[in-house]
Amino acid sequence: MSAHLSTALDLASRGVPVLPLRAGKVPFGNCPACRDNACGGRPNMKTPGPCDCPRPCHAWAAASNDPAVITGPAWAPAWKQVAAVAYHPGGIGLTVVDLDHADAVAWARRTLPATRIVPTTRGEHWIYRGAMSSANAVRDGVDVKSTMVYARWLGAGTGTMTVLPDVVRSLVVKKPSPVRPVTAPVPAGGGECRHRTSAYLERGIAMAEQRITAATSGVHATVYRTFLAVLSAHGRCGCLTDTHAARLFAAAQTKGESARHCTDAWSNARTALGM
Repeated sequence: MSAHLSTALDLASRGVPVLPLRAGKVPFGNCPACRDNACGGRPNMKTPGPCDCPRPCHAWAAASNDPAVITGPAWAPAWKQVAAVAYHPGGIGLTVVDLDHADAVAWARRTLPATRIVPTTRGEHWIYRGAMSSANAVRDGVDVKSTMVYARWLGAGTGTMTVLPDVVRSLVVKKPSPVRPVTAPVPAGGGECRHRTSAYLERGIAMAEQRITAATSGVHATVYRTFLAVLSAHGRCGCLTDTHAARLFAAAQTKGESARHCTDAWSNARTALGM
């Protein structure tokens, strides 16, 4: 048994989801159909490839703590070529702050609470208890690895692991895009207004703004569904104006949506309604 496979099985016995990496820290396609990107997937990315395998076979989604999977026929060729073992930090409720160089390490020592530290080739991994969204290049030489990514296993490290602090969470908070004027066309309308009062439209726009600004997840989907609902209710009679649309765009942009995303969502909603 290779040392890497032994390490993977040891981690799996402790509930850690693992996967083999080839040279360059790139995952294998872990089934015959997807090997060498035959399915068109990109196994070095966060998201699995678009394959039709019985289970995800790319990147972080392939990580497993099942010995039958790890030692099974799908992964057997990988362990003969493996260069390193990776794990899915978010899968066990951990976050890795990946510090790529000395300046990044110095920043962490000045800024972050002490926690478990694992030396890397060029810097350090600081590991905290708690999962969060992942993001690369949150500042120079600093990546945050937790959910939907993998990190190399480089040993247990030293120090006491502490709870994920707000200062790390704040590193990946998306800054709102600058609010830009609406550029999407408003339907010309021409049908008879069934609402009979401008108060109905005003209340509808206000509720739509509130729905968007209250979204805590799935902002893209919330914006699209809200645009769809507004256009469905008010888009055919000619009452909806550029000013109303601009208010909806502004609400979406304060949640981090770009002007382009807003325009695309608006256009897609109009298309869905045949406008």
